[in-house]
Amino acid sequence: MSPAPSNRTMYEFISEMVRSALAEDVGRGDLTAALIDDQTWTATLITREPGILCGQAWFAETFRQLDPRVSFTWHAHDGARLLPGAVLCALRGAARALLTGERTALNFLQTLSGTATAARRYADAVAHTRTRILDTRKTIPGLRLAQKYAVRCGGCDNHRLGLYDGILIKENHIAAAGSLSALLERAASKPRTFVEIEVETLEQLREALAAGGRRILLDNFSLADVRAAVALNARRAHLEASGGITLENVASFAETGVDFISIGDITKNLHALDLSLRFARMP
Repeated sequence: MSPAPSNRTMYEFISEMVRSALAEDVGRGDLTAALIDDQTWTATLITREPGILCGQAWFAETFRQLDPRVSFTWHAHDGARLLPGAVLCALRGAARALLTGERTALNFLQTLSGTATAARRYADAVAHTRTRILDTRKTIPGLRLAQKYAVRCGGCDNHRLGLYDGILIKENHIAAAGSLSALLERAASKPRTFVEIEVETLEQLREALAAGGRRILLDNFSLADVRAAVALNARRAHLEASGGITLENVASFAETGVDFISIGDITKNLHALDLSLRFARMP
């Protein structure tokens, strides 16, 4: 994944995300948890469906911020394949902290595990090819770093993290600059910067190749046109296909020989994994 947009560590990002989520849910205090005695409880985290686990750090940080004395015993780790009914973690701590943090912790873990699970399905679908599956910037606001991490846990790769760490030249950029060549000349002044050109037709692909493009995105190309683009390219540039590609047809697009396929659905149309916490009072 591209570097974070500041000098903050990943832990600092996780801590900030969790703090914001707890503020949203807990506010001035958990009125219901305050009604119970604060005895020591245990909790068991299980999964009700198959998937890929992701988000342990967010899950644990939620309870840490509520009570650093909460302890964890993990039986699976990020990236692990899960079977229904599997016990993922055992927790021990004060009842109020466990109850207050339950929903926020599960929201993170279910969402990120759902993202990782979707990524794994796509990665498995093209495993017989050399094509790599990429994510996009179509992420849940505020969770981009987390979802990008989940994509990698699921076996896929990250595209740009944001607008600041790569150049993607589209038709409107070219119109504003006057020509593709002018934009590529300006981009050349930024060494070690990712540069990609988006094209919508085979003719635009020819123009991009003639201008010296080395990474080209084929936007909403049909399967037949992707095959034609791969032949036309003759390995001069790295090709990425995007748009209209689903789990049902991704293997066919990968078999054309494109280098990358970017899939927005991995992060924007996800199914949160069905996870549950079961509580018990310590004797």
